[in-house]
Amino acid sequence: MTRELLIDVLDEIALLLDLKGENPFKIRAYRQCAETIRQYDGAIVALAQKNELNGIKGIGEALQAKLHELATTGTLEFHQQLRAEFPEGLFELFDLQGLGPKKIKALHDQLGVHDLISLKAACENHSIAKLVGFGAKTQEKILQAIDLKSRFADQFLLGGVSMLVEEILELLRMHPEVTRVAVAGSYRRAKETVHDLDFLVATRETKLVCEDFTTLPHVASIIACGETKASVRLHNGLMCDLRAVTNTQFPFALQYFSGSKEHNVALRSLALKRGLSLNEYGFSKTDPDDLTPLPTVHEESEIYQALDLQPIPAELRENRGEIEAAAKNALPRLIEWSNLRGTFHNHTTASDGIDSLAAMAEEALDLGLEYLGIADHSKSSFQANGLDEERLMEQIKAIKALNATYQKFRIFSGSEVDILKDGSLDFSDEILQQLDYCVASVHQNFSLNEDEMTQRMCRAMENPHVTMIGHLTGRLLLKRESYAINHEKIIDCAAETRTILELNCSPMRLDLDWRWLRRARDRGVLISINPDAHSRAGLHHLALGARVARKGWLTRQDVINTRKLDQMISFLTTAKAERM
Repeated sequence: MTRELLIDVLDEIALLLDLKGENPFKIRAYRQCAETIRQYDGAIVALAQKNELNGIKGIGEALQAKLHELATTGTLEFHQQLRAEFPEGLFELFDLQGLGPKKIKALHDQLGVHDLISLKAACENHSIAKLVGFGAKTQEKILQAIDLKSRFADQFLLGGVSMLVEEILELLRMHPEVTRVAVAGSYRRAKETVHDLDFLVATRETKLVCEDFTTLPHVASIIACGETKASVRLHNGLMCDLRAVTNTQFPFALQYFSGSKEHNVALRSLALKRGLSLNEYGFSKTDPDDLTPLPTVHEESEIYQALDLQPIPAELRENRGEIEAAAKNALPRLIEWSNLRGTFHNHTTASDGIDSLAAMAEEALDLGLEYLGIADHSKSSFQANGLDEERLMEQIKAIKALNATYQKFRIFSGSEVDILKDGSLDFSDEILQQLDYCVASVHQNFSLNEDEMTQRMCRAMENPHVTMIGHLTGRLLLKRESYAINHEKIIDCAAETRTILELNCSPMRLDLDWRWLRRARDRGVLISINPDAHSRAGLHHLALGARVARKGWLTRQDVINTRKLDQMISFLTTAKAERM
């Protein structure tokens, strides 16, 4: 039993209850419990097995009993009974963008849809278009979602596998024959999605460690197992490789298997110019008559130093100028997760969050943050229970009252205001000026062409009450493509209007894309790392945001929410006045 399996079962129970139309509070309890387990620092599985979960917020008595049953027996009778009420293939449909439990239930009840194949057939024979509440456009979007799912079938979210990676690393560290452990590949480089996972260990017993790797509880099937390499498929379908090397080879193997391919090719070319051949095992001389000693390497950073380069952080290794910058000793000091002092764009139960205002503030305090911005949805986002003017004013009062109880912590009153089709905002300027800040985001009318969408965003940024733009491209990784925008023009407009751009670090978004962060930085545009948290646990995605910001070459000076509380108060007070 693993933490990941506990979470999977709880998440699936919530989906099944939603499919059955159960009480939303009951559904929320399971989702909240899953988030609590996902972020709990301790040995949650062991506590569940011992039935010692009492006192952990978000896990009531009934859920404690279910988790104890699941952790000790490997199954949960309640879960199995729920699953038995529906066809197995129906669960595949939950991964499709635009299909929630209500629509899936309608498709199942009225058309007999029970898996992806039957869903696609129902689209192709135009049955779905005839259903009440669907129509031709919905049918077309479902076909597009099916196509996206097939294209990304072997891809996984960076943030979605991070807990799994940490579990496997910890198990490898516990092996008595292992001296060093690391994760490499695209995961280490913080790519937004990963195709597989690459683990590396230093050991003298390479074959034994490879064999033991194939017996980990996460492994569903063994693809290969040899003297120095093992390949497996995990229960979630993710491919996973282990390379076992000597301690001497470890830094070279770590550099090589971290990639990227393009970075490694450029690095090997640089080594050749210095008479050195570089591969995953070490340095060697290209000239056999050259008797000068080879560089001494104990750590990965010394490989770069041997080539007269600054050590290059793994996140930057994409051959996008990092080697040239390192040769000039011009790499920036990248932001660290610990630099973040607060964050904006977070939701509560007032809109579509699952935790209260007070609970979100408490979690922020536990994380060591100095401030928290609350930006619940505005009224046009009716699907997210968006706040109208009256409810927003009530929330401002509630935040003010709660702030009176703090001494060195502050909740900022904000709103995630919808950018309407013409670029106007969902609230009037009279309402917006009563907020501490405003996140402006697009939630409807995604089909505008590039010029129209770009003009729409720029018009919103011209409003002096707009502090920042949320999830710029609207993408949902592996589920929904970005809408059409001109990144260059929007970044230039943000620079001119002094609008902050958000790095939305929800694992399914990671938007603004890291490929554009460097341009934004170079144009003097500030970035705010925001988790778009809809729960207490969602605030923990800030660490993921810092990784992606590093990949975009950002320093702490480039990120607005590295500022201390007094600096942030001053910034928010003066920024709007300066733009008026």
